[in-house]
Amino acid sequence: MDRRRFLKVAGLAGAGAALAACTSSPTSPVPPPSSSSVPSGPPDWTALRSRLSGRLVLAGDDGFAYQGFNPVWDARKPAAVAKVTSAADVQACVEAVRGRAAVAARSGGHSYAGYSSPPGGLQVDLRGMAGIEVLPGDQVRIGSGAALGDVSRTLVASGRCLPTGTCPSVGIAGLTLGGGIGVLSRKYGLTCDHLVSATVVTASGELVTTSAQQEPDLFWALRGGGGGNFGIVTEFVFSTVPAPDVTVFSLSYPAGAAADALGAWQAWIAKAPNELWSNVVVRGGAQPSCRIGGCFVGPTGALTSLVNQLPAPAQRFVQAQTYAEATQYFAGGPITRESAVASSRVVGEPISDPAKAVDLLAGQSEETYLMFDGLRGAVADAAPDATAFPHRKALANVQIYLKTPPEAAEQARGTLATIRDGLGALVGDAGYVNYIDPQMPRWAQAYYGGNLARLQDVAAEYDPDHVFTFAQAVSR
Repeated sequence: MDRRRFLKVAGLAGAGAALAACTSSPTSPVPPPSSSSVPSGPPDWTALRSRLSGRLVLAGDDGFAYQGFNPVWDARKPAAVAKVTSAADVQACVEAVRGRAAVAARSGGHSYAGYSSPPGGLQVDLRGMAGIEVLPGDQVRIGSGAALGDVSRTLVASGRCLPTGTCPSVGIAGLTLGGGIGVLSRKYGLTCDHLVSATVVTASGELVTTSAQQEPDLFWALRGGGGGNFGIVTEFVFSTVPAPDVTVFSLSYPAGAAADALGAWQAWIAKAPNELWSNVVVRGGAQPSCRIGGCFVGPTGALTSLVNQLPAPAQRFVQAQTYAEATQYFAGGPITRESAVASSRVVGEPISDPAKAVDLLAGQSEETYLMFDGLRGAVADAAPDATAFPHRKALANVQIYLKTPPEAAEQARGTLATIRDGLGALVGDAGYVNYIDPQMPRWAQAYYGGNLARLQDVAAEYDPDHVFTFAQAVSR
């Protein structure tokens, strides 16, 4: 969903950085390289081009252009973009640049820090590896260059669904690798909870398949350890669920009513059945306003009795929809690029004085938002260390989002930091890696909590030479 549509309907699913990739079969394992085997010197782009079934476009070539979703990061330009079409292409890319230049994969291009475009390095563009195959039974095979809109449409046509975010242009890879919060999370869990296996190109150029039985430590890390770490995923296999009928809703509250609405929502979502997912979007202004929205896996009557427990809104919308209709409702209209800075916090327990959270937006631009996504439910069924996603017992995740023209981004980051740190004083320092913030204090602890040390161990095992490195990479 583009952000304008999201804010209109107040129904979000987490969307993450798209930093990993798409399809093929594993080869026999080979020993990982030692540090002494890492080459030096600039990449041989001519040699790489000759190995690719896809295209390699250099910065000086005709047709070279890179745009992620957020224009704030357009200055982060790679030296080359490999438009890969196979796992063998991805292997060739890693072998060509390891030890010579930075490498990062791009799927949807929504990284909140622009990390899918390594300055002066190689971007592995996975969008040519976007196949989606519904398998017999309840599984689906998805190339990690696939976008969520295509995933949803393909599954709905087969009567299935995968709990994901709702922004159609977000890549399945970044979303899954960071955890995957969505409008069905409380009912069916995170996107990463449905991962059955993943095929990965490691730092040595090896192609491995990971699952609960094969390479289990890497499989654990891929479920919430963040895009850009450990390797480049080329293919996912997920379990799916039957596409449910749902009831969507949106409640609008006027300026001055946001604190009461947020306070009531916190108590309400903490006791709600798993079938209900909801969020609150607080909007800046002299007196902030808010919307409460979401969806319910079930009939309108059951949702109405739940919604009636909230303060009476100024406007109210409730409608039963098929799952296909609901995906369109949350996705909204055409997707356009949007310039913004963003961060996050995680709410463990209800904020004791919600007015203090709302006051962080008082006097701010109306393009400044706090977006509270309800968690618990099925998300909390797993232990915090069952996967790399640590925030299993949290009440909500909060996205902090400020629209800004690129030329004003530096000033906007100062405002963002004030809001982020003020909210942190109320709820703690944890954050969600799919809303990665390049200026997040103690970012590794914020994103990974008690799982950090094990993630660092996995990184040391699979990428000892820091081939997949960036400013907030998991490493020792």
